[in-house]
Amino acid sequence: MDHSNVDVTVKQEETTAPLEYDAYVTEADGKQYRVPYKMVKKVIYTNVKKEELIDIPHAARLQYRLMLMDPVLKASVDFTKSKISILYNHREAENYKEKISADELKEFLAKQGVHVEDEHTVVEDYDYYKNLYTYAYTPPSIRERAPYGYSMDEWKKLKPEWEEKMKAGEIEKAEKLKKFQQNFLDENPEKAAVVDPNYKPTPQAVVKVTLFSKIFGKKTTKKEKGFWFHGM
Repeated sequence: MDHSNVDVTVKQEETTAPLEYDAYVTEADGKQYRVPYKMVKKVIYTNVKKEELIDIPHAARLQYRLMLMDPVLKASVDFTKSKISILYNHREAENYKEKISADELKEFLAKQGVHVEDEHTVVEDYDYYKNLYTYAYTPPSIRERAPYGYSMDEWKKLKPEWEEKMKAGEIEKAEKLKKFQQNFLDENPEKAAVVDPNYKPTPQAVVKVTLFSKIFGKKTTKKEKGFWFHGM
């Protein structure tokens, strides 16, 4: 069965959130965050007939059509495992977003040629802020991968030395930048006064006037090298 020309629109019932709905959550440190959802629902369909899913490309298109629906927050259609998972904004949810019921999702799937059975359906509560929002923005850990060509065990042995080299490199880079900034101020005292009114040139910054500076008005220090011509 080809699902390419199936209408994916779903009729939405009019629903309203409570007038006193509080869209904010408060963390332990007292900070407040405004979130679009709080408690939503997750439905999992198992033992889905593969002949109705047809193949992996058709399953992917079905997942895409589910994601086009406003009440659907997340969807996964796994052809290999004959499983469909849908995170959706249910009718009783306390928010102002578009809503849908489990029965309506079932009807939508039936229109797509996929029929799910109640005995293989699990509907559970899902904390949007704790399980999705917080996990995405402040993950408990970041997955670490070994550099190309190294196993994870090899990388664990090399990592301390690599971190020390990186730290030393950052210190050296900061020192070079500081030295460059100081040299620039020494060579441009008129700009140094603008940058730092309390600027004091270093002892090595004895400014001399050269032929180049007479023409272009540039001041240089003794440390700068002049022109060098081959044979002279």
